[in-house]
Amino acid sequence: MAKIGINIATGSLQKNEMIVGIDLGTTNSLVAIIHPESKGPIVLKEHDGAALVPSIVHFGANNLVSVGDKAKEFLIEDPHNTIFSVKRLMGKSYKDLKDHSSYFTYKVIDDNTESLVKVQVGEKFYSPMELSSFILKELKERAEHILKTPVTRAVITVPAYFNDSQRQATRDAGKLAGLDVLRIINEPTAASLAYGLGLNKEEVKTVAIYDFGGGTFDISILRITGGIFEVLSTNGDTYLGGDDFDREIAKYCIKQWGLTETELTVNKSLVQELRLTAEEAKKTLSGAENYSGIVAESEVALSKAQFEALIRHLVNKTIHCCKLALSDAGLTTEDIDEVIMVGGSTRVPIVKESVGNFFRKKIFDSLNPDEVVALGAAVQADILAGNNKDLLLLDITPLSLGIETMGGLMDVLIPRNSKIPAKTGRQYTTQKDGQSSMRISVYQGERDLVKNNRKLAEFNLTGIPGMPAGLPKVEVSFLVNADGILVVTAKELRSGVMQSIEVKPQYGLTDVEVEKMLLDSISQAKEDMQMRALVEAQTEAYQLIQTTQNFISKNDNFLTKEELTKTFQAIDVLNVIVLYGSKDEIQKAIENLNEISRPYAERLMDDAVRVALKNRTI
Repeated sequence: MAKIGINIATGSLQKNEMIVGIDLGTTNSLVAIIHPESKGPIVLKEHDGAALVPSIVHFGANNLVSVGDKAKEFLIEDPHNTIFSVKRLMGKSYKDLKDHSSYFTYKVIDDNTESLVKVQVGEKFYSPMELSSFILKELKERAEHILKTPVTRAVITVPAYFNDSQRQATRDAGKLAGLDVLRIINEPTAASLAYGLGLNKEEVKTVAIYDFGGGTFDISILRITGGIFEVLSTNGDTYLGGDDFDREIAKYCIKQWGLTETELTVNKSLVQELRLTAEEAKKTLSGAENYSGIVAESEVALSKAQFEALIRHLVNKTIHCCKLALSDAGLTTEDIDEVIMVGGSTRVPIVKESVGNFFRKKIFDSLNPDEVVALGAAVQADILAGNNKDLLLLDITPLSLGIETMGGLMDVLIPRNSKIPAKTGRQYTTQKDGQSSMRISVYQGERDLVKNNRKLAEFNLTGIPGMPAGLPKVEVSFLVNADGILVVTAKELRSGVMQSIEVKPQYGLTDVEVEKMLLDSISQAKEDMQMRALVEAQTEAYQLIQTTQNFISKNDNFLTKEELTKTFQAIDVLNVIVLYGSKDEIQKAIENLNEISRPYAERLMDDAVRVALKNRTI
C-alpha cells in the first residue's frame, strides 16, 4: 500500500506525486498534467490524438458498462440505456428538471418530492454521482494507460455556481472512481490559470470568463489579486449550451419535414439521429458557408446565414447574462481587463463576434476552448504537488468535517482541503412529529458512515417548538477560523432557539493518522458508497411509508376500496424489502408505492384546489 506524503499545514504533497487535472464536463471530459520537461500544462491524448472523452455512459447486456466514444455509438440504437449530460443532474431534484424532462431519452425518476433525482436503467437505480464515477474511472484508466503509472490523486473542476451538494457529489464520484480528490476548483479559476493569469503575485486584474459548453453557459467575473482568485459574480443558464444550437437545427428540420410530436416521442432513435446530425451541421458551419446531410432518408441543407439566424436569440441570452453579471459585480465593461473564452460553443463565429462587441475587448481564445479548463486544473495540481511556489495557498482543513444524519451517515459540511478560514451552513429538519430537540454530532473523516470517522463533539439543541415532522428548519453552520478552531452552531430558524460549541485546533491527529484515514477512505470507497446508498434507500422507504400511512388515515374516505387494498399491499411489500432487500430492490418497491399513490394524491389535490377557488374570481 502506497503512502500519501501530505503536509498538514499547507495541504501540499511530496514532489514525486503524480496529480492530474480533470475537467468533468457536461458533453466531454478530459485529463491534463504538467509536462515533466517543458513544465507547461498538456492534455493527455491517445495515440490517435483523441483528448476528449464524451461524457456518456451505456449499460449493455450482462452488466457491461461502456463510457465515452464506445457509449456514444449507442445513442441512436439504444437511447433508453445510454446516459448523457449527467452533470445537469448533479445535486438536482426532479422538480428542478421537470420542465426539461423531454430532453432526456432515459428514465429520470419522478417521485414527486424534493429528493435528488435517480436514473433507472432496467432494474437498477443510479444517482448522478454514481454515473459520474463511471466517467471519472474511464479518465483515470486512460491517464494510467498513457502515463504508464498509477493515478490516484486529482483536482476536479466544477462551475462556479455549483452549490455545496453538487460539489460534494463531485467529490464522492471521484472517491468512488478510486481518486483522492485533493481540491474542487471553479472552472473560471482554472481557465484563468491556463492563460497564466494570477501567477504573478504583483498582478491585479478583473477578468470575465465566458464559458459556453455543450450543455451549460456561465459567465464569471473574477478579481485576481496577488495570486488569490475572488469570484465577484456569476450568472448563466444551466440549460443553455451548444446542445441548444443543435436543437434549433433539429427543430428547423422537423418543421421542414412536417413531423409531429407523437412521431418524435415514439421514435427516440430518430431524435438521437437528428441530434447528432445537427451537431455535425453546427461544427461544419463554424468554418464553412453551407452544410448538407441525410437523416432517415431526408435531406438536411443549411447555410451559415440560416444557422446564425436560428441561434441569434440564444447568443443574445448569453450577452444578457453578461450584463447581469457585471451589474451584480457593480462593474461596467470598462472595468474588465481580460475576456477568456471557454467551451466548444465559443468556436461558433457569431459567438466570438458578439462577445467581442459587447466587452469591446480582444478576447483570449488562443488555447483550445475544449481544453483550457483541464489545463488550468493541471496548473492547480502542480501547485498542490509543491512544484509551483508562485501561487499563494492558504492553510487548509486536513480532513472533512460534518455531522451525523439519519441512518448514521456522515453529511460533510466542510470538505477536506478547504481553504481556511471557511464558513458554511446547511438546513435540516425533524424526523418525528412534535420533536422538541435535535442531537448535533460532529465528526471528522472521509468515510460515509460516522462509525468509521472520528467524533469531535456532540450537543443537543433543545426548545424546538412542537411541530409536525419536516416543518422546523434547523440551520447547522460550521466556521473554521484562521487559528483552525471549529465553531459549530445550530439554530431553529422559526423560533430563534440557538446553541453552539467550540472544537479546538488540529483535532488531535498526527500526520500518520491523517494518512491512514485518507487511505482507508479510498480503499473502502466502493463498500462505503454501497452502504450509503442502501441506508439512504432504507431511510427514504421508512419516510414514504410513514407519509403514506398518515395521508390515508386523514383521507381514507376519498380513496376507493381497490386503491386502499393496493396501497396497503405495496406498504407490506416495502416493509419486508426494506429489511432484507438490496438498494435497487428497495428503490423498485418505493417506485411501485409512488405509482399507486400518485393518482389519488393528485385527485385529492385537484379537489382541494377546486373547493378553494369556488365562488372566487381571478
